[in-house]
Amino acid sequence: MQSILGDCGVEIVTVSDLRPDIESPEETGTSFQENAALKAMYFAEATGHVCIADDSGLEVDYLRGAPGVYSSRYAGTDGDDAANNRKLLAAMQGVPQEHRGAQFRTVICLAIPGQIMLMAEGVVRGRILECPQGTGGFGYDPLFFFPAFDRSFAEVPGEEKARVSHRGKALRKLKVDIPSLIHILENRHNN
Repeated sequence: MQSILGDCGVEIVTVSDLRPDIESPEETGTSFQENAALKAMYFAEATGHVCIADDSGLEVDYLRGAPGVYSSRYAGTDGDDAANNRKLLAAMQGVPQEHRGAQFRTVICLAIPGQIMLMAEGVVRGRILECPQGTGGFGYDPLFFFPAFDRSFAEVPGEEKARVSHRGKALRKLKVDIPSLIHILENRHNN
């Protein structure tokens, strides 16, 4: 986030820098948009500052978009990457290459206390491998084959992945509107 938004004329800090005691809200939304907005609004209200939050996940064509918003808890326990990958491999066992299409999707929301100001979405297409490849990255990266790199996201250096990733795309879209948003917020503050 800092590398993409750092030159927008704003200081970027984490919520834990402002409120180390704060817990994340429960993600009760049924879409990436709902969860991103829920988190951005919650943290903006809790800190009194402009807040950027995202929600993202893997959508597999053969599984009709699953795991989707449940990506981090697909196997039942939040953040258990190994279990999530095992469950995905089991669900995709025997599925032919031409039906293994998938995409990572991110929705980023920027909010001020009481109001959503901006939303942006990024998507990157690939396919699900039959077995993990690579040791880098996190989550589903070892199973996500990216054709332009001819390897999995787990085999790609972080900087290279950031140039094409769903989060990077969403942040670059958001960045386009930040200067006008700063102008609007400065005018509100001065009036």
